[in-house]
Amino acid sequence: MYRVIIVEDDPMVSLLDRTYVERDARFQVVQTFQDGRAALSWLAQNSADLAVLDVYMPLFTGSELLQALRVRSIPIDAIMVTAANDASTVDALLKLGVVDYLVKPFTVERFQQALDTFCRHREAVSGEAVEQQALDRLFSPAAPVARQPPKGLQRDTLERVLSCLRTAPPQGLPSEAISRHTGLSAVTVRRYVNYLVERGDVVSAVNYDTGGRPCRLYRCPG
Repeated sequence: MYRVIIVEDDPMVSLLDRTYVERDARFQVVQTFQDGRAALSWLAQNSADLAVLDVYMPLFTGSELLQALRVRSIPIDAIMVTAANDASTVDALLKLGVVDYLVKPFTVERFQQALDTFCRHREAVSGEAVEQQALDRLFSPAAPVARQPPKGLQRDTLERVLSCLRTAPPQGLPSEAISRHTGLSAVTVRRYVNYLVERGDVVSAVNYDTGGRPCRLYRCPG
């Protein structure tokens, strides 16, 4: 079983990462951290196979952590799960040898692809010599099958709801506000956000600071 650490300062995203990792029986989450310095200190004394790593964190970024791990020759692979999508950051992290790079918001299917890529990498280099077929599986994996929304849900409507939530305030939006922004009925919005939460594109939380009845807020992770 592969030992995994999660380094993510957003508790909700960290929980989502952990949930997705532990759905795969090949992996076990052994520690979670909210900053890179704590992760580096732990890895100096403990071993892990894979880090699920954010970039934007206070004090010590994911980029700095990965650089420090490479300088110290600490043998751990990394999957980046981050909102950082500027070309210079992505290029720098790819040159540090990350296994995969997921830009938030991500889906459970895309997260699983990253775990599968890691496993292919480990399997390819597990023996004394590397076979060409193993390298082919690593560098030329089969193209993923495009996801189709379930019956009754439309792809363009899903994208309309997601577009609204990508520009939502950090605390998120209630379904009534999403309805106003998108022009969809409240009932329709609830169907779509429930599916997006289940799929991992959206996270939700209950807001108790309304002065009245609590309401559920929705936002994209990140």
